[in-house]
Amino acid sequence: MKQFFKFMFASCLGSALMLIVLLCILIWTVGSSTSSNVSVKPKTVLYMTLDYEIPERTTEDNIMTTLMNVKDLDIDLSGLNDIIANIDYAKNDPNISGIFLELSSVGTSTANIEELRHHLLSFRESGKFVITYSETMAQNAYYLATAGNEIYINPDGMLDIHGMASQVMFYKNLLDKLDIEIQIIRGPNNKFKSAVEPYFLDKMSDANREQMTKLLNTMWGKVVNDINVSRGISVQRINQLADDLTLTFDAREALEEGFVDGLAYRDEIIARIKDLAGIEKSKKINVLTNGQYASTRPEPKAKANKIAVIYANGQIIDGEGDDETIGSITLSKAIREARENRKVKAIVMRVNSPGGSALASEVIRREVELAKAEKPFIISMGSYAASGGYWISTEGDYIFADPTTLTGSIGVFGTFPNAKKFLNERVGLTFDVVKTNKNADFGSIAEPLTDYQKKMLQKYVGNTYNDFTSLVARTRSLRQSYVDSIGQGRVWAGADALALGLVDELGGLDKAIEYAAKKANLTDYSLKYYPKQMDMFDMVMNGNIPEPYTKSLIKNKLGKNYTYLETFENISKLDGIQALMPFMIVE
Repeated sequence: MKQFFKFMFASCLGSALMLIVLLCILIWTVGSSTSSNVSVKPKTVLYMTLDYEIPERTTEDNIMTTLMNVKDLDIDLSGLNDIIANIDYAKNDPNISGIFLELSSVGTSTANIEELRHHLLSFRESGKFVITYSETMAQNAYYLATAGNEIYINPDGMLDIHGMASQVMFYKNLLDKLDIEIQIIRGPNNKFKSAVEPYFLDKMSDANREQMTKLLNTMWGKVVNDINVSRGISVQRINQLADDLTLTFDAREALEEGFVDGLAYRDEIIARIKDLAGIEKSKKINVLTNGQYASTRPEPKAKANKIAVIYANGQIIDGEGDDETIGSITLSKAIREARENRKVKAIVMRVNSPGGSALASEVIRREVELAKAEKPFIISMGSYAASGGYWISTEGDYIFADPTTLTGSIGVFGTFPNAKKFLNERVGLTFDVVKTNKNADFGSIAEPLTDYQKKMLQKYVGNTYNDFTSLVARTRSLRQSYVDSIGQGRVWAGADALALGLVDELGGLDKAIEYAAKKANLTDYSLKYYPKQMDMFDMVMNGNIPEPYTKSLIKNKLGKNYTYLETFENISKLDGIQALMPFMIVE
């Protein structure tokens, strides 16, 4: 028997090693063949489709991206960092004639689209063209398209302009049917902390409806004002057409109202691009995707002085994290490494987080405080920096946000399921317990919380909320009573957060980096990125494919229903006292 297991183990090990070798050969072969075919010839056009879940940064190893960018697969999953870097570099690249955006939708937030628009508008200042086409164009894709010179849709297509909505899923009726009670512990006066409402309500509370109305009106107001500036269509007319769904069902109306520059088929757009780029009709256009063009950009020359850019992306959890989750251990280590690196003269932390564990948020905040004591520490808020995401941002010397960044949500809560009736009466399971102390079984789902346990939890949650408001008051030089009045779990758009004193200036990551350089008296520097990303070999060995790739595959299958899966995924990560944003924006 020993011999059998010995030979079986040897066989499995040999097969595994062979698989790894074959995979490495495949990666090298595909990478080599792909990169060798990429060249930036004169009159090249940069081609972008952005309908996938756009990550904050491209996988550093870039092998997965290279594999996905094989011409036959026609997939490009570049991160926001590479997309913006491509636009900026192409502006001064004499071989790039223009940018072709083929957009049905854009897989990122309004705040990130604002940043992309800013860089596209800057690109146009070089005199080069930005042309957009789609058979059907979603609202967020159109918002980005308005930064370009010309917009076209298919004659039988549609332009979906309908306004913004906030959609909240409520679980109360489902839980009632299952005889499961979610015991809620909220901070004092946290009437806007609506993350827990789905557990005990079947619709929005008046307070939640109030905050969502204000938030959406601010965000939508920014979008329609930008469309007004770019297309010369009045805000009143945009809203009227959105109310009537006029553009959604009639492409000719979109043309007549000035939302697009023409109705055309794809072959006509190709001909138009050739004309704009000065390419003969009989010649092919040399087209490069974001991933391909990024591989041709020269690496910035390393400088002695560096600015660290730390990515804090995703829900905040205790322990280890990754590119899509903020782990207290992982992010704290990254901040500490940047602080201890003598070559790093300033730090910019890019925050994209709806919040999460209050304890993990405090662990990270402490590291920010230590780093700020030694070098300038600037915050750049992206899509959202709400609740725990705002908690970890408070210690920054200066905070930037985009006008539509979701921020604030200063509040905390705890949820404790009581599944006694479900287990006893529906499943047929009963429990008995022996314990050494009165509350030794605290936290069991088989029994409801006692009055004493609820009292102790309420005290803990109240103390955490007091710590949160006190922290904001101290770091933002505000009265704690004022912070409480604008807190209570309420979420604000970046433009409103600026007026309230929660952020210092409106602007994107590039502005934050420029400000950090100024504070550190740097004119010649390079960027160093944290946390260090896992390379492809480690991913293969750990069976860990980067989440942006798996998300894109799932999202392509589920479409709009993906948001419901994402909601349940976020719920599954809840543990302990939470500082979390509750809703999603539907655009």
